Amino acid sequence: MTKDDILEKLKRIPVRPGAQDIVSAGLVSDIFIKDGSVMFSLTVPAEEAQAMEPLRQLVEKEIKSLPGIEKAMVALTAERKAGDRAQAATPPHPSQPRPQPPKAPAQRGAPPAKLDVKGVKHIVAVSSAKGGVGKSTTAVNLALALKANGLKVGILDADIYGPSIPRLLNIKEKPTTVEGTRILQPIMAYGIAAMSIGLLVEEDAPMIWRGPMVVSALTQMLRDVAWNMEGDLDVLVVDMPPGTGDIQLTMAQQVPLSGSVIVSTPQDLALLDARKGIAMFKKVSIPILGIVENMSYFLCPSCGEKHDIFGHGGARETAEKIGIPFLGEIPLYMDIRERSDSGCPIVATEPDDPHSAIYLQLAKDVAQGLQTSSRPAPKITFE
Repeated sequence: MTKDDILEKLKRIPVRPGAQDIVSAGLVSDIFIKDGSVMFSLTVPAEEAQAMEPLRQLVEKEIKSLPGIEKAMVALTAERKAGDRAQAATPPHPSQPRPQPPKAPAQRGAPPAKLDVKGVKHIVAVSSAKGGVGKSTTAVNLALALKANGLKVGILDADIYGPSIPRLLNIKEKPTTVEGTRILQPIMAYGIAAMSIGLLVEEDAPMIWRGPMVVSALTQMLRDVAWNMEGDLDVLVVDMPPGTGDIQLTMAQQVPLSGSVIVSTPQDLALLDARKGIAMFKKVSIPILGIVENMSYFLCPSCGEKHDIFGHGGARETAEKIGIPFLGEIPLYMDIRERSDSGCPIVATEPDDPHSAIYLQLAKDVAQGLQTSSRPAPKITFE
């Protein structure tokens, strides 16, 4: 099954009766195919997003009916063009009722509805606001340390453009669906449930997606995954994409996060971005569970001398100034890097290593922070 075969099928599906097909109308994004799985989006006007849901379901059903296709994920992306507020993708057929004007927008300042992520008690975002600081490695070892502390844990790779979880957990198999449904079953690795867009597309395939489609894909990976396949999760760790743009803000607003962990290196440039990430989470009232200083120092294996390659103590100082917990220092250690590259995370493969103990303490502090942040507010009694 090739992209051309799928496009030929899609060319037979009209936007609405009597209108042009969805391919000619320019609704279909780039198509990704891997091992019998197909992914693409339909880009529709924002005003018609809800009305186009039956079309999305029809397209998904038609693609799944093709020989050799086991799974299909079709996402709706709604994008409003400047100066074209209510223009439909194609003009309505004369026999069809004309589209109604959009409803009045919700009151300014009203919080967006949160996703219903079934089977998950707490969702923790691991964020850096800057790439290259070891966020994914920290997220994986944190998840494994939470599991080692007796919790049921899952991890979601939310970095659509650069997924790392399949490599870090050495996952090569593709996820399957729950029989008779479109719900994906997460892959179990080292005792934790994992899901990543990297499991659904080729490793070298570039994800040339706009923000709305990325958010839609992340929404489906949160909502349409059987996270409670082996019982309800205590914690779902989300490896967030770097930055503080639209994708990160939408995730923070729409996902019921219990808290966030900020990862930074000691130098000022990384801390500047870390403070932006902290400000973003505070803006949407997400509790900051603390900040981690990764690559905090290098301990020479030959002479035992400690070297502050990127400076030292900047994250602790930032935490004190802002008034958030400081969760600890993780050194620049060769074994952490080598084991991460080979898909053998240090917490799972060397649990008695002194560096694993750092992650275990980090997990204890995060778990304690979740208990504190979820406590009900004290009642005030007037006498």
